[in-house]
Amino acid sequence: MSAPRAAVIHKDVQNYYGNVLKTFADLQTNACVTPATLVPKYVQETLKNVHEDVTSRYYGCGLVVPERLENCQILDLGCGSGRDCYMLSQLVGEKGHVTGIDMTKAQVEVAKTYLEYHMKKFGFQAPNVTFIHGCIEKLAEAGAQQESYDIAVSNCVINLVPDKEQVLREVYDTLKYGGELYFSDVYANLEVPEDIKSHKVLWGECLGGALYWKDLAIIAQKIGFCPPRLVTANLITIQNKELESVLGDCRFVSATFRLFKLPKTGQAKRCQAVYKGGITGHEKELIFDANFTFKEGEAVEVDGDTAAVLKNSRFAQDFLFTPLVAELPAARSCSGLETKDIITDPFKLAEESDKAKPRHAPDSAGGCCGKKKSC
Repeated sequence: MSAPRAAVIHKDVQNYYGNVLKTFADLQTNACVTPATLVPKYVQETLKNVHEDVTSRYYGCGLVVPERLENCQILDLGCGSGRDCYMLSQLVGEKGHVTGIDMTKAQVEVAKTYLEYHMKKFGFQAPNVTFIHGCIEKLAEAGAQQESYDIAVSNCVINLVPDKEQVLREVYDTLKYGGELYFSDVYANLEVPEDIKSHKVLWGECLGGALYWKDLAIIAQKIGFCPPRLVTANLITIQNKELESVLGDCRFVSATFRLFKLPKTGQAKRCQAVYKGGITGHEKELIFDANFTFKEGEAVEVDGDTAAVLKNSRFAQDFLFTPLVAELPAARSCSGLETKDIITDPFKLAEESDKAKPRHAPDSAGGCCGKKKSC
């Protein structure tokens, strides 16, 4: 994409989120609303402490709360009005720190306005949150130091940036080895056509700039990240008939992925991993991603990539590892189960999740993107 075109998109996004949208009720699609029913109880408690003015300006397509956050240094990409920052602030504690960066000055000003309110609400002696006005594809220029963060999070923001590869490259540089990017975003089932990319409302609504989901793995591994790990995915539905007609064959999902930056060590071997338990909010069971769930005390066979991630990240202290007695046959999945395929396609996961919903369950179209009353 040309520099002039990228500059126009930046200006349009700043206007859309700074002036057009006043609250989440102004959104024209359901791609940026998260229903509270999907939020774990311990996270719900933290959200209750966030000021309503901050929450009302929240636009996100998922829940970006990875596990084991105590004392971590976190970078929130596209922090907006600061809702996720203030939520994460409570989970990292006073010894941790959260830095939020956003390109929309009006949003950053809202976030800063309530800094003192939240620190007092949380009972913290000193602020553990900092807000920066800047672009997420220029983190170094904005002041983010290299190899200084344990975790980077992003909630429905990377799709708004023209150069996704540059964003991931900047994030990779700021992460410590063993760190991860845990992010929710919108993905398309095909390369998004130019007429959709150039549609101002569709770009602002997180659809026009959606990445073709297969390209994520290509870009991530080119930069140096481990293969993306799919966590959750939910189909996005469009209630606006005019916008739906523009989209044609394009379908979208909101999906959460984790990308790990690991040290350059030898390839880890398949092994058995036993979760010790005890992680806050996940004491008895850790749902690591769509393919691996670890229950306290139970041995789970994991593939080499998963073993490498668990052994070289902040999760190392939470697991016991033992080698397999014999290598698994090649035909078997890396989870050790012949009947289970590893899911990497967010559309496949979203469709399976949708089928598994009880028929009496309330409709939450988009899953992490709940149906809006205004549609």
